[in-house]
Amino acid sequence: MITTERQISKKRPSLTPPIIKRYLDYLFVECGLAGSTVSSYQRDLCRFWDTVNDLGLTVSELGIDVVRQHLSRLREDGLSVSSIARHLTSIRMFLRFLFSEKIVLKDIVSLLDSPKKWRLVPETVNYRDVHHILEAPDENAEFYLRDKAILELLYATGMRVSEMVDLTLSRINFNVGYVRVIGKGRKERIVPVGSVALKATKQYIETQRKELIRDESTDAVFLSRTGRPIDRSAVWRIVRKYAQYAGVRKKVSPHTLRHSFATHLLQGGADLRVVQELLGHTDVSTTQIYTHVDDSRLKAVHRKFHPRQ
Repeated sequence: MITTERQISKKRPSLTPPIIKRYLDYLFVECGLAGSTVSSYQRDLCRFWDTVNDLGLTVSELGIDVVRQHLSRLREDGLSVSSIARHLTSIRMFLRFLFSEKIVLKDIVSLLDSPKKWRLVPETVNYRDVHHILEAPDENAEFYLRDKAILELLYATGMRVSEMVDLTLSRINFNVGYVRVIGKGRKERIVPVGSVALKATKQYIETQRKELIRDESTDAVFLSRTGRPIDRSAVWRIVRKYAQYAGVRKKVSPHTLRHSFATHLLQGGADLRVVQELLGHTDVSTTQIYTHVDDSRLKAVHRKFHPRQ
């Protein structure tokens, strides 16, 4: 059975190896990557280092064989193809850094298959199920306003969960109706927000957020019960909880709502380049994967425009 990485308990080294620390500092300071992104690379590379240690190798001895053995381990541990592809991306970037710093003398990155070749059709839910999820929060529940705003905003904007937890008050424009999202690589994009999501978010900010806040200096939009900025795992739990309440049988995550956001836009006739901008994809080929989700639209276009129908 294929499982997600979060379901697997794996022993981690107590300390991050110095060479990985050096690389993480490079990503954060020189490349300007977000702290959450750097943390993801740290987890992937520490796990890779477990394999390196088990094989008794040093950093200068890293080669394609150890990478292949590590990927095989991940597969045996039950990670999904998408999770393994992400690990491979982390390792490729790390090896490229080592080669550029002349720590390893051979560039083996070009010998490793690109994760793009492994890309799967994203998991989505239809609009009816999304509607049920968005309507699932109980008005009498303790965190109804916050949870409602989180769900509505995730689906209205297609934000990544990391972008959601980093969202600040100053990045929401209620008058014009947009949010300023800081994505991967600290790249900024402007995403329009519909009236329903704006209303839910404004209602939460003007009422429950004022009750939750403990530190007036924080500008984070979404707060936990302790008054601190909410973390990614909490958002995951919120989405999964209301998907269960809504009776949706699929495993739904914040990323499922992002996938559904993109797919439903394309189903409605949105231009692929526009969806690319809204999602914050650098390469349109990343966005093109959503065109494979809805065969019905392709059939409709074919029936409408092909002369021999």
